[in-house]
Amino acid sequence: MVSEVKAVSGRGISLVGDDIDTDRIIPARFLRCVTFDGLGEYVFADDRAALKGEHAFDQPHYQGAKVLVVNRNFGCGSSREHAPQAIAKWGIQILVGESFAEIFFGNCVAMGIPCVTADSSTVKQLQEIIAANPQAAVTVNLETMQVQCGDFSAPISIGEGAKNMFVSGTWDACGQLVAHADQIRATAAKLPYLSWIDN
Repeated sequence: MVSEVKAVSGRGISLVGDDIDTDRIIPARFLRCVTFDGLGEYVFADDRAALKGEHAFDQPHYQGAKVLVVNRNFGCGSSREHAPQAIAKWGIQILVGESFAEIFFGNCVAMGIPCVTADSSTVKQLQEIIAANPQAAVTVNLETMQVQCGDFSAPISIGEGAKNMFVSGTWDACGQLVAHADQIRATAAKLPYLSWIDN
């Protein structure tokens, strides 16, 4: 099944600050879960507790947001895939930021969540627009490589390989294997060292 991601539109939510690491995104005590279901409830759990309901992810006007706008080196720290899973389970479908930690970025790609970059002035302006008008629609287009929010529009970037995977729907490696199972079996049957595969 092809699951293309060409554009995401929805309300935005922003987190201001550099170097927000995966332990802040989902604290280690929540890693014992058997599945990722329900992790969205605990995203930024410690930050939210410390801010006593004032954290963006607790604010009523940001509930249902799909576009997360962040600053530099977001998702640094440990490689836990629970971090992007928690963000996704909360409802985020795309991230716009100044830069992302490499492993976090790779985990997001594997889940079908694009992480696009923009310069610091673009990110700051988006964060200010969202703060001033939480109902404003944000559109991130991977075909035109633009982010738009109201009258504001700016270029975004993502590696060509990742972009092509999203636009063509080939980001889902497991899905690709399942979709091409017959071809895989046919190829395996021709390989003498895989003769046991149908036994």
